[in-house]
Amino acid sequence: MTTPSSRPTARRTQAERSDATTAQLITAAQRLFGRDGYATTSIAAVAAEAGVTKGAAYHHFEGKAALFRAVFVREQEEIAAELERAAAEEPDAWSALRRGCRRFLEHCLTPGFRRIVLLDAPAVLGWETVRAIEYAHTLRVLAGGMRAAAAAGHFGDGDLDVRCQMMFGALCEAGMLLARSPDPASALTSVTAEAERLLSALAAP
Repeated sequence: MTTPSSRPTARRTQAERSDATTAQLITAAQRLFGRDGYATTSIAAVAAEAGVTKGAAYHHFEGKAALFRAVFVREQEEIAAELERAAAEEPDAWSALRRGCRRFLEHCLTPGFRRIVLLDAPAVLGWETVRAIEYAHTLRVLAGGMRAAAAAGHFGDGDLDVRCQMMFGALCEAGMLLARSPDPASALTSVTAEAERLLSALAAP
């Protein structure tokens, strides 16, 4: 017989199981979307990869687009954390900002990120949704880095928020260039150099 004191534990256990299944589905979808692309990946394939039933997948996500959105959010969380770790290794705010920009462009060569974030997301989610999610993650990290650099005297008078948006847009377009390049690894050098020139142009003399 279930006692009142045991019910909260049971609810927590059920919630934990639900969270675990959700995480399994997102991990499986991230792997398949990144390898095969959105169009050719089915909910059934994701469920099989995750080791759950198709019905369980639909219980957690109303459809493939909703699952893809969750995968896109995870990709953004992961790259934001990676950028913060890279910046933390640098000795000062300006070096951290430059390192973060370079690391973002380097990450654009990762096959899964390239497929999910740069190639499929705009078509599947739409630009407004893509940008809203990016603003909460990658733009947040970039803005923090630029504010720290400004506090250290690396940006002169002007609207720092506008500069953040401009630099973020430039990095996103640079990522798209790399994603569509026939030889992304070779293109990385020139794309990174131009991104650094633009960042330096936005900074104080």
